[in-house]
Amino acid sequence: MATMHCEIVSAERELFSGTISKLTAVGTIGGLGIYPGHAPLLTGIQPGPVNLTMEDGEEEVFFASGGYIEIQPGYITILADTAVRAEDLDEAEAARALEAAEKALSDRAADLDFAVAAARLEALAQQRTLDELRKRRRQLG
Repeated sequence: MATMHCEIVSAERELFSGTISKLTAVGTIGGLGIYPGHAPLLTGIQPGPVNLTMEDGEEEVFFASGGYIEIQPGYITILADTAVRAEDLDEAEAARALEAAEKALSDRAADLDFAVAAARLEALAQQRTLDELRKRRRQLG
């Protein structure tokens, strides 16, 4: 099976470094499915889940709040603004953040605040990541 090396790095720390067979994420250019042999590419990534398929078929889900993904022959680097393993996300905190952002948006519907909108988008992306993690766990049984 063909593989490639992947690193996920945030401003705080290196989160993952290892060999994978597939990566999926949402980039600024749309959905990305990256397999060994992919053409070189540099693009932004949208806040949300980053799915890694390991050599043995196991999958790991990460949350990235944005940043960049660089693809080179045999090597992928994700430089994320913030990144965390999906299982380390606090589901209750993500739900509270989403609720607070939605309330702030409805209270200020006429005068949209960019920071509030960005917070809502990040909270939605965390919820999507948690949903992806739950889906993977259900598939495993």
